[in-house]
Amino acid sequence: MINNFPLWPERASSVAGNVDALFIFLLIVSGLMTLLIFACVVYFAARYRYRPGVLAEQIEGSLPLELTWSIIPLFVFGVIFFWGAVVFFKERTPPADATEVYVVAKQWMWKLEHAEGQREINELHVPVGRDVKMIMTSQDVIHSFFIPAFRIKQDVLPGRYTVAWFRATKSGTYHLFCAEYCGTQHSGMIGSIVVQEPAQYEAWMNGGSTGPLSASGEKIFAELGCVTCHRNDSQGRGPNLQGLFGKQVLLEGGRTVTADENYIRESILDPGAKIVNGYKPAMPTFQGLVSEEQLNALVAYVKFLSEAKPGQTPSKASASTDAQHAKGSQVE
Repeated sequence: MINNFPLWPERASSVAGNVDALFIFLLIVSGLMTLLIFACVVYFAARYRYRPGVLAEQIEGSLPLELTWSIIPLFVFGVIFFWGAVVFFKERTPPADATEVYVVAKQWMWKLEHAEGQREINELHVPVGRDVKMIMTSQDVIHSFFIPAFRIKQDVLPGRYTVAWFRATKSGTYHLFCAEYCGTQHSGMIGSIVVQEPAQYEAWMNGGSTGPLSASGEKIFAELGCVTCHRNDSQGRGPNLQGLFGKQVLLEGGRTVTADENYIRESILDPGAKIVNGYKPAMPTFQGLVSEEQLNALVAYVKFLSEAKPGQTPSKASASTDAQHAKGSQVE
């Protein structure tokens, strides 16, 4: 019934139902409180209207009444808070095995690149029933990645990564908007999310792949000379990147940080910001020397190094994955 209501967006993701339920609950509570307050205003205006010879009486207070109007609202707001917290943390915690898509927002377009290497502009193809993690940054100003049918909206900031995720539940094409005013052509910064059945998605994925994003990162890594310092043994001038991603890194002074996407990004652009314990600040900055797309590729390569077997390269890993997919298709 709600899906047929013209002012209600279609629900097409795993979290949309929870968001709608919370929103409807807030509407009901607000509506009931509005009616209650309006009824009280009308009643007290009529009951205690001005009458000649009748004087108001001083009321000293009532402990049961004060407890009632304190405890009941506290309970209602507690329900709203905890329900909202559950929905929020679920929306902000991507599953560990989610497919990754890197997004670069730019006045006035969305540039998207799959971990498998496919690139898209203002359009994103995803399969039904698969978790998709968006790793997003802006090339210029603040934007906001908004898919009404999925009930997700996440600000996209320059100079750092923000993350959002979704699992599409219905095939179809859905609107993608920028929900943050970003300039004169803000209204034209739109796109589409194309949700396909798994077989259709695999056919699309195999149609235009140029190699995995991590393979591009490996090439850039070598071209920039990173391999001379970040070696796989203890002889390098920089930290060993094998198995780094997701781990705790000990810094000078005893502080620790998690090696996530933002840490890797900062280490490339501003290597002096966080010095790893036991190493000298010898790494030059690559600020202005690499594009946002190249940064994404480098981050993907460092993440690959944490998952790959010894001696495995992104190209070999991609070939192995393609062979498994092909075998699975033959079995079907």
